[in-house]
Parts: sequence; structure tokens; C-alpha cells
Amino acid sequence: MACLEASPPLDLRPATGQRRLRSRNLQSWRFSLPSSPSCKSCTLVSRQLPICNAQSYADELWVAAPQSPASVRSRLLAAEREEAKAVLSLFLRQKGLRSTLAARIVNKSDGFIEHLVSKLQIAYRSRYAEGRELSTPEIRDALLPYLEALSREHGDSLVEVVENFADPFSMEREASSSTALTPTSSNKQKAVARISTPVSGGALPELVLYLLDLGMDHEEIKNIVRKFPAFAYYNVERKIKPLVGLLLDLGVPRSSIPGIIKKRPQLCGISMSDNLKPMMAYLENIGVNKTQWSKVITRFPALLTYSRNKVETTVSFLTELGVSKKNIGKILTRCPHLMSYSVDDNLRPTAEYFRSIGADAASLIQKSPQAFGLNVEAKLKPITEFFLAREFSIEEIGIMANRFGIIHTLSLEQNLLPKYEFFLKMEYPRSELVKFPQYFGYSLEQRIKPRYAQMTGSGVRLILNQMLSVSDARFEEILQKKRTGV
Repeated sequence: MACLEASPPLDLRPATGQRRLRSRNLQSWRFSLPSSPSCKSCTLVSRQLPICNAQSYADELWVAAPQSPASVRSRLLAAEREEAKAVLSLFLRQKGLRSTLAARIVNKSDGFIEHLVSKLQIAYRSRYAEGRELSTPEIRDALLPYLEALSREHGDSLVEVVENFADPFSMEREASSSTALTPTSSNKQKAVARISTPVSGGALPELVLYLLDLGMDHEEIKNIVRKFPAFAYYNVERKIKPLVGLLLDLGVPRSSIPGIIKKRPQLCGISMSDNLKPMMAYLENIGVNKTQWSKVITRFPALLTYSRNKVETTVSFLTELGVSKKNIGKILTRCPHLMSYSVDDNLRPTAEYFRSIGADAASLIQKSPQAFGLNVEAKLKPITEFFLAREFSIEEIGIMANRFGIIHTLSLEQNLLPKYEFFLKMEYPRSELVKFPQYFGYSLEQRIKPRYAQMTGSGVRLILNQMLSVSDARFEEILQKKRTGV
């Protein structure tokens, strides 16, 4: 938006016969226009509202007296919408989005802005009944906690929720201005009702019919909407069919598509040209195998719903850790769930912990990326302490972690403890486990015990690696050679 030239300076004093709208402490507003229209950054008012069109906005603030109640209410609502936009923009920037991107999202999210205004009217119903305008702190106090709750619920898909939020109260506003923006039930209930109520002619809504034909049942569709109400307002032609077509083109079986939508309905709301395809191109550029998209998306459809900032932050950390670009792509192809882990809460603390026990974090995240989603205190340290309590040194534990990356992901009670107790019965030295920690990856009942019984029955002694890692035929061959001394 081009900045307006500030010559002469904008005079916001009320003209004769005019009066200010109540509240908002207009004295606190500071309008100052740049001296040149070529300025690249517009001065912001105290509520982060761009004032490139300050004159038209000022015209909204200064009104001729007297005014009708309907006129006052209309102007109040217009002002609250601007406040809601400012709060949303501020919130998105606090979440790491660039100012220009945040502004673009806000400007094309009218449905969500109306939803925020409805939240204000519900929270301050008595104020609106009196025709009293809200202050900026009151608006922020009402909206920021709600936005934080949405962020916790939807994570990196929040932007998609905002952009694709259909205004569920628009029909109510058209039907009755007296009940405007005052819903009688929750958004979730309204969304479920939308996909449950027959349209004209008695048929179910087009969205439901299409998903039924795709292989879902009506209850599954309702469950999706309960989890993600905005899904009920998605347009079949513009949102659902293009995604289904892309998935089919990538080789995803038609029978797998309902499962993908159930896991991540937000995927349907992402713009193909602006978000989804550019994200796929970016991931392919860092090594994600383009021939494996079908498996990647089926396994973890949320990967394509993350923001570019989120993905780049994770990639930057992996590079910092010492993982090559080629191997980053391999990791994400094999374990796309890694992208769901927080760098600050999961990846970095886990890497630091593994380093502290002498393990190579860069190598380990390639062998066992799932280990980096585990809590250090609740999961990783107890495994280390298990071996320390059995007189393994910290260096030996680090070696075992390097050699068998998933060792810290195993269950203490169901895996490590029973297998270690049987290991003691076999009377091998502890060094055997350090050399071959993969022992803990074999089934105790189906592999370890039968092989050990067969070995002892043959009267021979093999190292753990020989006893467990070879095929049945090779195992028989080794036993025969040991018996005959050949």
C-alpha cells in the first residue's frame, strides 16, 4: 500500500459542529505521515494499524452530530473490526510471521475477523447493550487468550484455520440484526449441524455427499468437523477436489485419502499455488524423495501444513547439528514426524543430552529420529540410569547409543529389564552388550531364547552377534562348523 504524502500535515481536530466518538482515548493516537510517498514503511498508530489511508479512517472516527443509534452501532462495529485485525496481526507477528505476511493473512481473513468480533460481543454483551465502545486493553484481554488457545490446539496449522474460517454467523446477521453475532451454540455444534442438515430437496450437503462417495461414513465426517469446525465450510470444488486430485497424481491410493483427511483436515484448506506446492518444492530441494510423496503424506499428512518458518527452523537446526542437506531429506522422507518436534523443546535438549553421554547427535538423529521426540527427564535419563545402575560406564552407554540408535526409545519394563535378566543367565560378559546392543532389538521369546537353547544344545559358544544377527540357515551352518571344528 503506497504511503500518502503528508503535506500539509493531517489535522485530526474535530471541525465545528462535530464531536468525537466515546472512549478509546483518542488522545493517545499519534498520526504522523511520512514526508515522501516513496517511503517503504508506513508509520503505525499505537495499536499497530497502518495509517496509509489515515484520512478515510479518520473520517470514521469523526462524525457529525446528531447520529442515529444504528449509525453509531455501525461505526462501533467498523472500529472493532479494525481493532480485531490489529490484535490478530500483532499475534501472528509474535508467532514469528513477517509483518507483510501477517498483514496479507489478516486482509484475506474476513470470516475469522467477524468471528473475533463476535467473541468481543459475547464477552462484553452488557457493554454493547449500552452502546459503549471497548477500550484497546479490553479488546486485547478478550482476544489474545483465545488466539493462544487456538494456537495450542492447531499448532502450525493456525494460519490455515484463520484463512479458511468461514463466517458461520453471516446468515444469522442477515436474518435478524437484533441477534447479530450472538450465537446460540458453539462453533463446533453449528459446524456439525451444517453437515447434518439436509439442504433444499432433502439431500445432504455437497461436501458430505462427496466425502461419502470418497469412502467415508457420515459419523467420520462429523468427527472431523468436531475436531476442526472450519472443515464444514470448505468448498468441494475449490478445496476438497483439488487436494484429492493432487494426492491421486502423487500415487496415493484412493482408499488411503479418507485416512489422510481424517488425520489432517487442515490440508484441504491450504492454497495449492501459494502454500502446498511451494512447500513440496522446497522439501524436494532439501532432499525429500519426490517418488516417495505417497508414503510420506500417508504416513504424516501434517508435514505439508506446517509454515515455511517452522520447516526452515528445523532444517537450520539439523544443519547446525552437522546433518548434510542430502541426509536431511532422507530423514524427512523416512520419518516426516520429525518436523512436528519443537526445536527448543525437543530437538535441541535431546541433542545436548546425547552429547553429554558421548553419543554422536548428528548420527543418532539419522538412525533414530523418533528418539528426538522423547522427553529427556521422563524417558531418556531413566534408560541411562538403568545401565548405570548395572555398572555400565557413561562411555559404554554412549557407545551403545551410537551403535543401536533406538536403545533409548525402548521400554524399560517390557524390553530392557526382561532381556537383561536373561542376558545375565547366559553368563556373557558385559562387554558383549557394549559391542552388540542390538541384542535388545530381538524378540526374547521368538529369537533370543530359541537360538540360545539351540546353541547350548549343540555344545558350542557363539558371541551375541553370531547367535542373533544371522539367518536361520547361516546359524545352522555356523553351529555345524563349530561342532565339527571345520
